[in-house]
Amino acid sequence: MASPSAVPDVFTRAVAGLRADSPRPEILLEEIAAPQRLAPYSFALSATVLRSGEEVASGRLILLHDPAGHDQWRGDLRLVTLVTAELESDLATDPLLPAVSWTWLTDALDMHAASYTAIGGTVTQTASTRFGELAGPQPTADLEVRASWTPLSDDFGAHLRGWCDMLASTAGLPPPGVSSLADHHRATAT
Repeated sequence: MASPSAVPDVFTRAVAGLRADSPRPEILLEEIAAPQRLAPYSFALSATVLRSGEEVASGRLILLHDPAGHDQWRGDLRLVTLVTAELESDLATDPLLPAVSWTWLTDALDMHAASYTAIGGTVTQTASTRFGELAGPQPTADLEVRASWTPLSDDFGAHLRGWCDMLASTAGLPPPGVSSLADHHRATAT
């Protein structure tokens, strides 16, 4: 990476926008080392989503900047994400889950007016059953969303809020200020 005095203003402002916002309390953000080979300038955040004190989803959001731009990006800045979450096993085979999961991202970005172009990605569902020496817990299921998009606005806080909303949806968190029936049941049972 170039010396700090040579960092382009557009990248510095984008990083400041990603640092300026704090998501809902169930989402813990942390700055992590960014990949160095994808673009001349990069910045990365990791997220851990907690529900009732347990980790239920995690993700990374990476900001890339190449002053020369990229034809595929249709710009010189790019946001890249990977989100993973544990699912209830019956959801792992739901044929609608990939399409619904994709709309969690696009709807969240749209809701926060985080304009974008050149969005693309994949949604993967997996189911795992353990055998032999690894036998034990019930079968598990996971969801993985990989996506990237080119931001069109300078409001990177909006992109971060949209991404955090997508994380919350992936983790099955209720909207802010609403408690789930399962959480309510657990609280009254203790």
